Amino acid sequence: MSASVPSEIGTLSPIGRENLTGRVYAEMRAALMEGRMQPGQRLKIRELALQLGVSETPVREAVMQLVRERALRMEQAKAITVAGLTLAQYQELRLVRSALEGLAAEAAADRMAPAEIRDLERAHAELVRAEAAGEAALAIRANWRFHHGLYRAAAMPELLAVIEGIWLRNGPMLNYLYPHARPTYPGRHRHLDILDGLRARDAAATRAAVQADMVEGGEGLLRHLRELERTAPGKMRTA
Repeated sequence: MSASVPSEIGTLSPIGRENLTGRVYAEMRAALMEGRMQPGQRLKIRELALQLGVSETPVREAVMQLVRERALRMEQAKAITVAGLTLAQYQELRLVRSALEGLAAEAAADRMAPAEIRDLERAHAELVRAEAAGEAALAIRANWRFHHGLYRAAAMPELLAVIEGIWLRNGPMLNYLYPHARPTYPGRHRHLDILDGLRARDAAATRAAVQADMVEGGEGLLRHLRELERTAPGKMRTA
């Protein structure tokens, strides 16, 4: 009888046998950045290994690397959970993100090719469609594709690595957006301003739009985190 895979971790894709630890790490890292894991979600080595189609050893090694990066946390009795952020941590990291992602946006505006801009347009269209259909997981992943595509286009690999390291911890928090804190804007969606800035090769406008997107789109999440800290402080567990 074959072992069944628990549905609560049905977000990871099976991988090949070569360079197993690196491939397991890459898949789990992508899942965290894309919001495919939720804060406080418990992960079991055996179940992850079944899901990924590998032995437990490379999974354990990848998990410990993510614990060291503070994306996962090791609790008592060696339980592994997805790390969350406190309100203070989220606000601090948002300040850091504003500077770093703004810098990446400026660089991207100077060099982004029309085909890359069209990729962002498609990601934004998928985000809008998913939000309208109530498909939260797809909306979160489309948002990540939009932002990651923008920052990758900056062609600054060291900067991108730092941004991705922050998104390892930020990605799971985006699961609070739906239905609790869906991003809203006083005017049109800031992604459209980002796209306008890119088409015009206006670095300053693109940077400003990215930073405004972070502040305006994240206001609901800030309110939700404040409420969680007030009413359910146990949920705000961190690495």
